[in-house]
Amino acid sequence: MPPAKRKRRTGTATTALPSPGDHLTMADLAKVAGVSAITVSRALRDSPLVNAETRARVREVAQQYGYAFNVSARNLKLRRSMTVAVVVEMKPTVERQMSGPYPLDLLGGITQELTTTGYSVLLTSLQGGSLPNVQAADGVILLGQGAHEDAMHEVQRWGRPMVVWGAVSRHESQVVVGSDNRRGGALAAERFIALGRRRPAFLGDPAHGEFAERLEGFAGALARHGITPQTPTVASFTVSAGAEAVHALLEANPQVDALFAASDLLAIGAIRALIERGRRVPEDVSVIGYDDTPLGATYVPPLTSVHQNFIDAGVLLARKVRTLIEGEATTSETLPTHLVVRAT
Repeated sequence: MPPAKRKRRTGTATTALPSPGDHLTMADLAKVAGVSAITVSRALRDSPLVNAETRARVREVAQQYGYAFNVSARNLKLRRSMTVAVVVEMKPTVERQMSGPYPLDLLGGITQELTTTGYSVLLTSLQGGSLPNVQAADGVILLGQGAHEDAMHEVQRWGRPMVVWGAVSRHESQVVVGSDNRRGGALAAERFIALGRRRPAFLGDPAHGEFAERLEGFAGALARHGITPQTPTVASFTVSAGAEAVHALLEANPQVDALFAASDLLAIGAIRALIERGRRVPEDVSVIGYDDTPLGATYVPPLTSVHQNFIDAGVLLARKVRTLIEGEATTSETLPTHLVVRAT
């Protein structure tokens, strides 16, 4: 005969409890653990909504009774895949790889936040298009708006809850997380003014919202001192593009004494061109980059750069897309920036 069911007394009534070896439902497990079924569900998927003590108790009971949490059944009931697609808006090249802080640090923050709350992360690039597995995702995080927000508009057509990394000011109808690019640009201008520089230039393509914001902050701060920066054409985001732009700039404006680059790669290219032209950095020309990358910090001379916290940004992107997936409202958000002064 099977062992008799144990009973828990609740006032004048008693509730039969299952025995180890029985086929348990989540409701049964909740009775044994003394919590609600939703708490059991959250505890077994490591939801931060359940405290550590309760999670441990539920897991101990689940192990005692041999209960296995059926993730597939849960997802089917919720009509969700519990997957978020992360789409990187960049075409990797030898000079600009995905192993850089952008997008790798962003991906680290995103993955850390999503996997600890029961989601899987599907990584792809925009070149892959709207693939079937991407279409099945519950939500999308887009890293980079693209020139004239073209990437954002393309992903928006997929019809999934979406959060974008980029320029917050550029699109009011979309949830965007970005750094304070205008403040970053203003900090670069203020540094040049403090150093006595009067003939600065900006390197970056303002067709991209983040670069446009950096230029706006830079030019606005300089305008208060009666200075207008040069804005040479820059073909891409690479070291070579930075070098080519500065060679052309010095041909037309040899008196340039300060360069603010919209990325560290462009800044390193700028320094290369300056050295090739016999200009000393920082004695003849001061250079400031953007992103505060390890490459810039260890470059010779070490690069002064505007810092933005990609890991915190990744966590915030993940939280916001999860909120949208849950059917709740969220808003765009701007993270602070600061200038890291080094040798350039």
